[in-house]
Amino acid sequence: MEEEWELDFEWLRTRHLVKDIMRKEKLPDMNSILFVIGIQEYGRMKEEFTKEEKQDLMHVAVCTLLSYEGIYSFKGRDEDGWPHFDLLKPIQEKGVKNQELLLKKNIIKYFNDWQKEQEALPNQN
Repeated sequence: MEEEWELDFEWLRTRHLVKDIMRKEKLPDMNSILFVIGIQEYGRMKEEFTKEEKQDLMHVAVCTLLSYEGIYSFKGRDEDGWPHFDLLKPIQEKGVKNQELLLKKNIIKYFNDWQKEQEALPNQN
């Protein structure tokens, strides 16, 4: 089991990474990061998303992250390109704090995987 300070360190590093990717001034909170993951997984960018679309994007992000735990499984995309998931098992973690920790760990994994993919790409210069 990871030490709490290690998780805090990795979480802060991931927040800095997302801040740099998004070219923002301040560190993003979890909701902002979920929104970014949702857009990445949806694969389409728009000038503006409706409130309902923003909620859908965050749901896509949570399902994607929890698929690492075997809680959700990617089912496919609908005619509008939205990813859909099947619930495989209930979330075992009880309480907001424990569920937040689970999401943090998987957000860190998501961006570690993303970084590895970026490093493996041929240089774009």
